[in-house]
Amino acid sequence: MTRLSPLSAAITGKCPKCGERTLFDGWVSFASKCRACGLDFSSFNVGDGPAAFLIFIVGTITVVGALVVDGAFSPPWWVHLVWIPVATALTIGGLRLSKAWLIWQEYRHRARESRIAP
Repeated sequence: MTRLSPLSAAITGKCPKCGERTLFDGWVSFASKCRACGLDFSSFNVGDGPAAFLIFIVGTITVVGALVVDGAFSPPWWVHLVWIPVATALTIGGLRLSKAWLIWQEYRHRARESRIAP
């Protein structure tokens, strides 16, 4: 397997071990394990970090976009309904990308939860 960059692999949803497109089971849900090499994806912990950052990023893009459109064109109120699918697409795409990127980084750097020796 050629060495993929974590970003390009995250975009395509590839397994960090074998490089097959088996990382996701749905839009943003991970498969339980890789169907090609058997890597257990449930052992990785991406948590809610990507969602917390996306709230700020997507919220900023949506609000600034709505203010610019309203200030520049003064459209009727219903034109701003376009921001609902825009925000939804940015959120789903951003979650998919950021969660996959974090899994790749955890695998690449062998990150695990901290343990305290008895």
